[in-house]
Amino acid sequence: MRCSLCKSATENFQVFKDREYLQCINCRAILLSPASYLSPQEEKFRYRLHNNDINDPGYINFVRPVIDKIRSEIPKNSRGLDFGCGTGPVIASELAKTGFDIKLYDPYFQPNHKLLDKQYDFIICCEVMEHFQKPFEEFSLLKSLLNSGGKLYCKTEVWTGAIDFNSWHYKNDLTHVIFYNRESLLWICENLKFSSVEILDELMVFTN
Repeated sequence: MRCSLCKSATENFQVFKDREYLQCINCRAILLSPASYLSPQEEKFRYRLHNNDINDPGYINFVRPVIDKIRSEIPKNSRGLDFGCGTGPVIASELAKTGFDIKLYDPYFQPNHKLLDKQYDFIICCEVMEHFQKPFEEFSLLKSLLNSGGKLYCKTEVWTGAIDFNSWHYKNDLTHVIFYNRESLLWICENLKFSSVEILDELMVFTN
């Protein structure tokens, strides 16, 4: 199969519980074979099981790096979008407490497609990009939604060669279909013509 991100060839990487994973020979992303994708109905059911309670201190602490980063860089009068907010838009809820105005979009739970006709000063994409079955198209959309100089805040677990894939918990979520590493993030920055990307532990910030 071709890489869903950069369209290059892939090679066999790993088989785990009958799910086949491949690795792109170019951008080095790890991809779940489409044969193992869940149906949209199965995806939506599993997303409802995610415990993203906006009042859960544990989850608030989990996304705290994104909240703190946005607060330190983005003026409160900026236009924001929480893309893939799910059933519990925790980051948007926390930022709203200090005056931020953030619109909510999710293809299953907040399907307001009119929001995708506007542009934003910043976009939140928290624990979402690993679900992208068409990552090139999704990142192209996200970039088109940003104003010049706007920032895309992404949170996901980044794969490195030091991680033992078989024991890596992140792959066990059946809705996770692509895993990025530093090379694939840099590929996105260069080929989608973001001006820069800042890569931290589990947070990356693309600047338009």
